[in-house]
Amino acid sequence: MKILLAEDEKQLSRVLIMAMKSVGYDVDPVFNGQEAVEHAQANAYDVMIFDIMMPVKTGLEALKEIRATGDRTYIIMLTAMAEIDDKVTGLDAGADDYLTKPFSLKELLARLRSLERRTEEYDSDVLSFGDLKVDQAEQRLASHNSMSLSGKETRLLTYFILNADKELSTQQLLNQAWDRDENADAEDVWIYISYLRQKLQAVGSSTIIDGQKGGPYQLSQPA
Repeated sequence: MKILLAEDEKQLSRVLIMAMKSVGYDVDPVFNGQEAVEHAQANAYDVMIFDIMMPVKTGLEALKEIRATGDRTYIIMLTAMAEIDDKVTGLDAGADDYLTKPFSLKELLARLRSLERRTEEYDSDVLSFGDLKVDQAEQRLASHNSMSLSGKETRLLTYFILNADKELSTQQLLNQAWDRDENADAEDVWIYISYLRQKLQAVGSSTIIDGQKGGPYQLSQPA
């Protein structure tokens, strides 16, 4: 998983980075809420972990700004504030989970593993972007009409929708849809991008996937 970590306590940040990288996660560290917003807007993440008390912009302010853009990435808040009202405020603002400082690294890693399993096994929502809908369980694409998708097309388009308007690298798409298949490469991604473009046109969607062979690629809607 690719994780954005916003934590201004440098020592704690280093410990968290080491722990998450030791189990194979890719971590981008930032040290204030404004940097968190900018990274969230520019990159695709599977999870974001935000401290609440940060300089320039608090974690709560960053959370609200990111959610206002329609970003649905799973967000865990870290806080020294253990009052129920603080947690309710964060959850109502769009946070998905809370960890109260001091917390156990084992617990944080267990929660990330749990999230990874849930994403892989139980993600059956119908996602939408613009005039486009993707039913992940039925592997079906719909706009003015509908048609079936392959499993790999479904996973690719789901990832595009969850990260709409962001540039996604070929490697990110390989990680998401090819299950760490070492034989898959940029040519495979390009072929499936071509398939998806044809299907978007076939269902009459105005949504487009920008990008040349080799990437990066971006799902967007013309203004």
